[in-house]
Parts: sequence; C-alpha cells; structure tokens
Amino acid sequence: MTPEDLRPATRPTMYFIGVSTASSAIHRVFAAWRPLLGLDRVDLVGIDVPVGAEPAVYRRVVEHLRDDELSRGALVTTHKLDLYASSHDLLRQVNDAAARLRETSALVARDGWIDGLALDTVTSQMALRSIVADMAGREVLVMGAGGAALALCDHFAHRAGDDAPGRVVVTDVTDGRLAAITADVATGDPAISWRTQRLDRGEVHDELLTGLAPGALVVNATGMGKDRPGSPLSDDATFPHGGYAWEFNYRGELGFLRQARARAEADALTVADGWRYFVHGWTRAIDAVFDLGIPTSGPDFERLYDAAQEVR
Repeated sequence: MTPEDLRPATRPTMYFIGVSTASSAIHRVFAAWRPLLGLDRVDLVGIDVPVGAEPAVYRRVVEHLRDDELSRGALVTTHKLDLYASSHDLLRQVNDAAARLRETSALVARDGWIDGLALDTVTSQMALRSIVADMAGREVLVMGAGGAALALCDHFAHRAGDDAPGRVVVTDVTDGRLAAITADVATGDPAISWRTQRLDRGEVHDELLTGLAPGALVVNATGMGKDRPGSPLSDDATFPHGGYAWEFNYRGELGFLRQARARAEADALTVADGWRYFVHGWTRAIDAVFDLGIPTSGPDFERLYDAAQEVR
C-alpha cells in the first residue's frame, strides 16, 4: 500500500516502510515465524514510499502509527535518514544510535506515543561476527557510504572495543555521505586509521583491493547488484588472500557476490551474502515492537534462521 491508503488496523499490525515492499522475502519469512513467535494474529503490511518523498509523506506514516490503536510499529529500510529528518519531532524519544546517526530503522508505537530506534549498528555487528570471528587489527574496505555502511563504521568506531579493525577505507560517489561517516567516527576509537575516497560513478575499486593486507574484509555496501545493476569491481579484480568478502544484499543480480565466489578458491576467501544480516535486522525490529525477548544467538535464534532459510 501507499501512505494514502493507510486506514485503522483491524488487528495488531507491524509495518514495513520501503520502496517496493511486495517483493521482499519478509512476507514469506514472517508467515513462517508467526507460530514460532506467537504472532499468529499479527499482520505485516508493506508501505511503499518513493525515494526522496516529501516530508509530509513520512509524517503521515509516523502519525498513523502513533495514533492508530492497533498499529504497533514498523521496520524502516531505504528511508531511515529521510524519515528521521522529517519526523523526529513526532517521536517521544530515540535511542543513542538514532540521535548520533540521525536515522531511524525501527518505530515502536503504544498508546499515542512513538519511539525511534537505530538498530543497524547492533545487527551489522551480529552478522559480521558470524563471518569474521576476530576483527582486531584487520584492514577493511567498505564500498559505499549509505546508511548500512554508516552503521557498520559506527560500530567499529564506537562499539567494537578490543575487536576493532586497524584501518578502514570507505568509498562513495557522494561527498556528503563520506562527510557523514568522517564526522561520526571522529569521536570514536582513536586507534583506528580512517580514510575516505570519493570515486566517480562507475569507477571500479580494483586498485584499492590490491592495497589491502592479507585477511582484509571487503564489503559491498553500494547497492549495486540490487538497487541498480553491476558491481563495484571488474571481473579482473583479485581479493586480499585469506580475506573476507561480504555482500550486504541478499537478492538481485548480485554481481559482487558472483565475482567473490569465482575467486574464493584462488584467493582463499570466505564469502557471505546479506541473508543473516536480513534475519538479524528483522528479529531485532520485531523484538523491539512486540517485546518478545527474541535471542540473538543459540538454538532458539537458529530455529528462526532455519525457518527463514526454508522459505528464502
């Protein structure tokens, strides 16, 4: 549905605010999770908002969640920054990460109030831990500086502690996004060496890969392969030996993931897509909205992960 279609919910409802929500795997996954989480009588409804919508559009969505008795909250994807910028005055409170990053990835509504949470700093760390057991001192190349990349860099700078990388290089085609990351990490761990580099649209990252130490982590956070075609690398790119290739996306043509898998044996790579990140993101948001105490690891979490895998 669109924001104009919003009507009072007829039973407890969680929303999914994105660009094209009908194609998301969450509809199948949520159906599989309902009996496991005791949410059989809860609806999940997608709200499609075009990129760069007017502030009034975001405010309509937030006001509906705040004022409708059976609307319990939402997960926010593409619109994290714009929703916060247009609607933060409607929120009763936000968590520390939301205030620092000026974004909202989850909304929790109760009895005429609504709170905003930024959860990606937590969920990116959870997903990363399943890929790289020890980040201490490693080099990292983050290709793309959007909201997900900002959350990962914020985790490194402010939460990683003894598990922080030694050097992080972040690229983007937009100066403003790089400036946002620079400002955020400036108040974080001084032991991390940070470098940002602006690239022209369509310019590949091959040369930057050659400057990484063995065992480095390479992250595709550009959106290429999902929101738009292509990859930030050419097919001739080689990865740091013994390193890690992490594709943030889990659906689309996934050119970067294909390239990493093709080099996995020659470069001794560990390769991962964004599926576990997706599962962590949704379980944390559902837990925030319904206060279920969903674990982040262990048998009960793996049961949810396996159920999601079956309908992927």
